[in-house]
Amino acid sequence: MTASAGRRTPRADCTVGPDGGITFDLDRRREDGEAPELLLRLRGAKGTDGGTVRLPLSPLRDGRLRAVLPGAGESAEGRWDVYLREPGTDDDAAVAVEPGIRDLRLLIDRTPGAGPVAVRIPYPTLDGRLAVRCWLRAPHAEAGAVTFDGTGITVEGTLYGTDLGADAGVEVRQPGADGRVLRVPVTGQDGTFAFTLPLDRLADGAVTAQQLWTLWLVPGTADGERAGGVRISRILDDVWDRKKIFVYPGRSTGEGALATPCYSTDNDLCLRLEPEPAG
Repeated sequence: MTASAGRRTPRADCTVGPDGGITFDLDRRREDGEAPELLLRLRGAKGTDGGTVRLPLSPLRDGRLRAVLPGAGESAEGRWDVYLREPGTDDDAAVAVEPGIRDLRLLIDRTPGAGPVAVRIPYPTLDGRLAVRCWLRAPHAEAGAVTFDGTGITVEGTLYGTDLGADAGVEVRQPGADGRVLRVPVTGQDGTFAFTLPLDRLADGAVTAQQLWTLWLVPGTADGERAGGVRISRILDDVWDRKKIFVYPGRSTGEGALATPCYSTDNDLCLRLEPEPAG
């Protein structure tokens, strides 16, 4: 129970609708007077109310309370923690909500419509609270199959919100202001794309420590100029953190380094370079 309210911690069941909206059903009964409200707070937001979304709670027939995050809205990209604010209290007294049943079936094999690609996935945090992971990408490059042969790593995917254009490519970028950039050609048609990272070009000199390179699809334009880069990620399903779920084998570059495709905690596709183990 919380000390402020003298009640057990609220719990919410979540259902994702066909439009991407989320329904929150709380195991809390409404009492007489002002109704409580659900707060979604953007983690790390400071100084503005733009980091808080307020959802009114309405009673259901079984006595529980329901709040709806509309699918038509576009939530800022990031992680939103879910809180319950009781009547007569300020925002600082709001209590964290625990996750109940999460019905995410409609997120699987989802095809986004026109406009920005907006994805919202309710999930349990490591310390047992309810949060919502949001992505907002325009345009968006959705990673698909990652395969290997003896000489390279091939990635296939789908591009939303733009076309490849002339002279499109993929850049593998080493972090840091002076980081190296490896550019490879990309092919595709009707919204698809594919590219191969040659293993023998990935390591330029000795790799003495682990490096995490980022992958960007860079569309071309009609006059052959390069447009801004599009981060290659995988967000169109029900997995909010695929870093430890999608694990790929490493491949030797032939230069004493091991190259391994991987995902970040934000579901961005990366390439990990590290010294190859002896033997």
